[in-house]
Amino acid sequence: MKLKGSKTEQDFRVRLIDSHKSLFQEHSNERLLNVLRNSFPEMRTAYFIGHIPEQGEDFYRLLINTDTIALIELDRYNFDAKPIVDTISIRDYVKGT
Repeated sequence: MKLKGSKTEQDFRVRLIDSHKSLFQEHSNERLLNVLRNSFPEMRTAYFIGHIPEQGEDFYRLLINTDTIALIELDRYNFDAKPIVDTISIRDYVKGT
């Protein structure tokens, strides 16, 4: 599927930019941003790819810089619980492995 210059691509780009602003500017994302900064000190950019809220935890999928997908699990109620952070290379993520 060719997306270059398409409306779908433009919409997706706007969503990514909005997610980046949300992560770095909204107080509600401060905890997640701190986890990212501690786990990825070389981080220059981060974009939300997905978020799944569960009963007791939140699962996040973020693109870090241009080459890493971060999978983060945060306990929703116990802020002292250590977050679970895993990574996948962008290449493996695209392959679906």
